Amino acid sequence: MNKSELVNAIAAGAGLSKADAKKALDVTLSAIADALKKEEKVALLGFGNFAVTERPARTGINPATKEKIEIAAKKVIKFKAGAELADALN
Repeated sequence: MNKSELVNAIAAGAGLSKADAKKALDVTLSAIADALKKEEKVALLGFGNFAVTERPARTGINPATKEKIEIAAKKVIKFKAGAELADALN
């Protein structure tokens, strides 16, 4: 499902126009992104949790030259599915 398909599903499910559904989705995604930028955890009950974690620096290998390279530490977003979402898949 891509963004436009999600907008259509939201519009149909909530009885909104596609423009209003797109605005609602954009604001929701923006709010989630803003919280993650502040390194806050985002918990959507029944869906899952988003959190920012630190990936430590590590040594890797360039596959073309087989030369060892240092991969810098960085922040990554982790998602853990909630119980209801996980149960819905099984």
